[in-house]
Amino acid sequence: MLPTIGRRHELEQGMAGLRDDLYQRMLGEIDEQARFADELGYYGMGFTEHHFHIEGFELSTNPLMLDAFVASRTQNLKVGQLALVLPSHHPLRVTEDVAMLDQITKGRVYVGFARGYQSRWVNTLGQPLGLGATSSDHSEQDELNRAAFEESWEIIKLAWTKDTFSYNGRFWKIPPENTPWQMPATQNWGQGADSDGKLQEIGIAPKPYQKPYPDVYAPFTYSATTARFWAREGGTPVVLSDDVEFCQSLFQAYRQEAQGAGRELRTGQGITMGATLCIADTEEQAQELRDQFDWLFNAWFVPFGFPPGLVLQGTPETVTRQIRELDQALDFEELFLWMSTGLSEHQIMMRQIELFATKV
Repeated sequence: MLPTIGRRHELEQGMAGLRDDLYQRMLGEIDEQARFADELGYYGMGFTEHHFHIEGFELSTNPLMLDAFVASRTQNLKVGQLALVLPSHHPLRVTEDVAMLDQITKGRVYVGFARGYQSRWVNTLGQPLGLGATSSDHSEQDELNRAAFEESWEIIKLAWTKDTFSYNGRFWKIPPENTPWQMPATQNWGQGADSDGKLQEIGIAPKPYQKPYPDVYAPFTYSATTARFWAREGGTPVVLSDDVEFCQSLFQAYRQEAQGAGRELRTGQGITMGATLCIADTEEQAQELRDQFDWLFNAWFVPFGFPPGLVLQGTPETVTRQIRELDQALDFEELFLWMSTGLSEHQIMMRQIELFATKV
């Protein structure tokens, strides 16, 4: 769910992100759309992470809080982040926040991790470690960002799976050297401190409700390097591309790397395809939705260098045929639907949710 705060004419008035009335309307629409999706049997709903979006696009500063909001109003719908941008976070705060949400929802959480591409906020929030946004261009900044991302994941994984642990990395020392911890309670009922009262290991509590941890997704995967990394780690790339040959190459790279890591998969297994959804009762109505998406994409994403990717557009019959053709070519396991709530009128969004669930 891409939580854009306003319709096109409202966004074009300027500074839409600062309007309380638009934000409250968006929350109400997300609430109804999530409950409707839950009733119709959708698997989950996820939110992106972006900051400082005064323009009103992708107004989702904390996807975990939106997750908690949606989870409190639904019964079965899973909630997730697509994605938390690790280079802008302390990894231990991520582990604790996700684990706590997973406990609160009793296992209705999936997680998504990304590296960050928007310089305005990634550069600002990444200052403590000297990190910034990246575009997978193999530059020095890109390699630094990737190294920090992979180190954060290593820490997160350790924190979720070990009672206590230590980590000595390029970016993080956990715990910091010579940290005093002379606590009788730790000596008697915990662990991690030595007999001299120095902290040697730390652990998070609670752990995730799901064991060893929630399913991990990587939106959006455009490079073989990222695909291979998650093949080794057991994560699921989300591929937002309409280039079948590129997808086939990426899927094959994922499968080969997974085999080297001891995971026997068929090509396409462990991969999620991503697509923008423009579904309606008529082809003309679907084209109107596509026109809205094209405006949004050209206004907000093209300047970052992104192609529009895969778009499922048309009546339920047309969209069903498009998915079948795609599945025949790629044999993927899951489908991620990108929907821009707030940009379209609420009832149009509700109709899209209904049509896909009941007719496709």
